[in-house]
Amino acid sequence: MSGVIAFQGMPGAYSDLACRAAYPGWTTLPCPSFEAAMSAVREGRAELAMLPCENSLAGRVPDIHRLLPDSGLHVVGEHYERVEHCLLAHKGASLASIRRVHSHPMALGQVLNLIRDMKLEPVIEADTAGAAKLLAEAHSLEDAAVASSLAGEIYGLDILARNVEDSADNTTRFYVMAREPRPLPAGTARAVTTFVFRVRNIPAALYKALGGFATNGVNMTKLESYMLNGRFTATQFLCDVDGDPAEPGLRRALEELAFFSREMRVLGTYPASPHRLEHGLEAD
Repeated sequence: MSGVIAFQGMPGAYSDLACRAAYPGWTTLPCPSFEAAMSAVREGRAELAMLPCENSLAGRVPDIHRLLPDSGLHVVGEHYERVEHCLLAHKGASLASIRRVHSHPMALGQVLNLIRDMKLEPVIEADTAGAAKLLAEAHSLEDAAVASSLAGEIYGLDILARNVEDSADNTTRFYVMAREPRPLPAGTARAVTTFVFRVRNIPAALYKALGGFATNGVNMTKLESYMLNGRFTATQFLCDVDGDPAEPGLRRALEELAFFSREMRVLGTYPASPHRLEHGLEAD
């Protein structure tokens, strides 16, 4: 099976790399924003969207939590992509000739040792792949970009150094979104369910709402809160838990959550990524 999968960013972005790793043979569709990637799926120009939700170093990705509930899409999978930064430059450039390094501010913050050791001037760009594209058009031997090896390949740049990130554990998690929910494949060993909820305005509402997960033995792997429309009194929670709502324990926990919530919506149930087991993210 092959199709089209949308992502936010330019060709060569880490989201592009994630699409190719998770869905080899698919056509990747670059989009200028997360909203545009979601629209591509809603409008049928793409079957799936690969959307980053959190990074092991930088935390959650801004805007994704706000956009997911009203996107009209469903979470049908997850993917973990190791971020491997490369120092890219024009042919003829060398580590000795580089004076400035261009990239997204998050990427620059992940290569501080490189910047310090080489005494480079950091230059902020809109994204990593965009920095590589701008560098390719500039023809300067004193400028470099921090981006993926794929970006270097696409824009014809040399790799002066690989894996220049400060931490070897730099990993981004993605939600895979589709127009319709998908049934769990037969034999799925471990499922993950993602949902959002808002608690009722009563004392200890959050404590009571979440109590059902403990009493029913449901492992909660993610719980994040964020304000709605900039109002301190309107807080929504995004949650990932182990299991399928068809299982009795999770079904009872979600029923108890719904009782103490003003609103609760399941965004998707999908197979857990093998990364969870390989890197000790499984339940105790």
